[in-house]
Amino acid sequence: MKLVAAICAVVVGCYAPPVLTPALAPPQQEFWSSLQALCGRAFSGRLVEGNASDSAFRTAQLRMHVRSCSPEEIRIPFHLGENRSRTWVITPTATGLRLKHDHRHADGTADPITQYGGDTQNPGTRTKQDFFADSLTAALIPAARTNVWTVEVIPGDRFVYALRREGTDRRFRVEFDLKAPIPAPPPPWGSE
Repeated sequence: MKLVAAICAVVVGCYAPPVLTPALAPPQQEFWSSLQALCGRAFSGRLVEGNASDSAFRTAQLRMHVRSCSPEEIRIPFHLGENRSRTWVITPTATGLRLKHDHRHADGTADPITQYGGDTQNPGTRTKQDFFADSLTAALIPAARTNVWTVEVIPGDRFVYALRREGTDRRFRVEFDLKAPIPAPPPPWGSE
């Protein structure tokens, strides 16, 4: 019997279990599935709300591409004209969903202001999730400590990325037309 137990311990010790996605609340699972359904597709967008500091977003071509999807991560590059520095990264966590912003230079190196973002604080809805700024964001960008990012997916209609800074008039919102896919743009910087 001891020999059987020893063999089982060795066999189990050599087995690497598959990585499992944390269980999400039903609205978050539906939201995640809607994002997954867009994988590989790209869309044009437009700025619908912003302030004077967002002038480049008013004139440049805006494109998003749900470039890669796995059970652990969805990566969505966001191109501002020829600038391919931005990627939204959404991951499941033990308590919900997380949004991070991966910013890169043209040579692929990380920007000093990168990996900011936050986590959901409630189940949200099947079409809309709010991500509240985390402590890394507060350390990197003190003014952004009250940021709340919103991602919406209205299947067959639109994808929305928005920002509001609680206690201020700072607002930013871009909408992408899911009814009119476009060819995939070049890869984001740092992923070639």
